[in-house]
Amino acid sequence: MPKHVAVLMGGWSSEREVSLSSGTACARALEGQGYRVTPVDVQPDIATVLSALRPDVAFNALHGPAGEDGTIQGLLEILKIPYTHSGVLASALAMHKERAKTIMRAAGVSVPEGRVVNRHEAAKSHPLAPPYVVKPIAEGSSMGVIIVREGRSHPPQELARPDWTYGDEVLVETYIPGRELTCAVMGDRALGVIEIKPATGEWYDFDAKYAEGGSIHVLPAEIKPNVYQRVQELSLTAHQALGCRGVSRADLRYDDTPGGTGALVVLEVNTQPGMTQTSLVPEIAAHAGFSFGELVQWMVEDATLGR
Repeated sequence: MPKHVAVLMGGWSSEREVSLSSGTACARALEGQGYRVTPVDVQPDIATVLSALRPDVAFNALHGPAGEDGTIQGLLEILKIPYTHSGVLASALAMHKERAKTIMRAAGVSVPEGRVVNRHEAAKSHPLAPPYVVKPIAEGSSMGVIIVREGRSHPPQELARPDWTYGDEVLVETYIPGRELTCAVMGDRALGVIEIKPATGEWYDFDAKYAEGGSIHVLPAEIKPNVYQRVQELSLTAHQALGCRGVSRADLRYDDTPGGTGALVVLEVNTQPGMTQTSLVPEIAAHAGFSFGELVQWMVEDATLGR
């Protein structure tokens, strides 16, 4: 009998549509690998649904709060359903950007300077000298990210809007100019490094991530071999320091601008990286010799409890 895999997708976070795309692609690929697959659009009754379904493995294709922050992982532990990706603690730590930075810094990983502030205070006066970046504490896919450019006189007023949905605390970090790099980790191995260039706009925002043709991926990244190796080392160290399992993806900035600092810093670790047609991890895995089907099969066979 083939393993029965429940592919968890959707949910109710701001990344619902991305998760549905990831989950649909993974479900199709897993069927192609011979698994019995049940796609599950996760709703608040997910415990009841999974208790009735009793799959052999839960493939977690959720993104954002509830799916990426340790919540669904804790539920799967209680239900004793082996699952993919990182466990409860690693998921919670990696999702909270400031906590993750504390752990990574202690492990010797360079991270941007910054601090947590109340969004209303950040809308009244600059918390750092521009340029700087404002990020929600626990969101993904560049949701709610604001870049405050050098020379901007007024702090970002959108932080004080009543329709702001990303919480009252925000992380403010020094802006690192230069290249946007990302590296996938698969188990205990760092794979290749991509440089990401937005096809339009100035940075790798939501549209650049998910729209067809929204970004240009250079794989392998055209950086010096020692820098390439250092990106891999930092990505694996960050993955291990946070206690991640399965597949993760580290996002970094590299300041190789003329007269720049040469800084190479890890911005964050994604424990639930996107698995859509334009996603980075499948592309990096393919470069390492893993087809999309082989990648998701590896993830299912790697699934356990107590992660």
